Amino acid sequence: MAENHTDKLNLILAQCIERLPKAQKQLFDLLSPKMYAVCLRYAKDVDEAKDILQEGFIKVFNNLERFEHKGSFEGWVKRIFINTSIEFYRKAQRENMVDNIDDVPERPIDPQTISALRAADLMKLVERLPKGYRTVFNLFAIEGYRHDEIAEMLNISENTSKSQLHKARLFLQELVIKQNLK
Repeated sequence: MAENHTDKLNLILAQCIERLPKAQKQLFDLLSPKMYAVCLRYAKDVDEAKDILQEGFIKVFNNLERFEHKGSFEGWVKRIFINTSIEFYRKAQRENMVDNIDDVPERPIDPQTISALRAADLMKLVERLPKGYRTVFNLFAIEGYRHDEIAEMLNISENTSKSQLHKARLFLQELVIKQNLK
């Protein structure tokens, strides 16, 4: 069964390299739900996520012949979408849309409050983080990058990456506390 899926994917990829619209649509339909979720984690809103999704697929289609069939194709595509999201972040940074919230107090959270949160609830809270915090948080906590890698990707210092992650966690704690008080 897995071989059949791999064969089908390889056929779609070969047809996409030939720029066949039907195959491109099949690949888009196959990958867009997962890649859109990646875009939403980094975007400031739904419209920006859609822009990232479109830009990401353009890059995928334009670079398919570079996929070396080493490792998972979906992982290769996901990396393109993360990099595209980071490009959007950098563009916003150049436009002076840097978020800076320095006065978030540190308050401990009751462990029962955390355990009561569902993953979907937590992701909604992550979406409320300022863009800089959200980007570093996603890269570190969700994608698993190290601070030195994040610093290089975002063109910031390693200490800034660590600081942004710390502030993101504090901000999330505050959001969890506020949600729990409702």
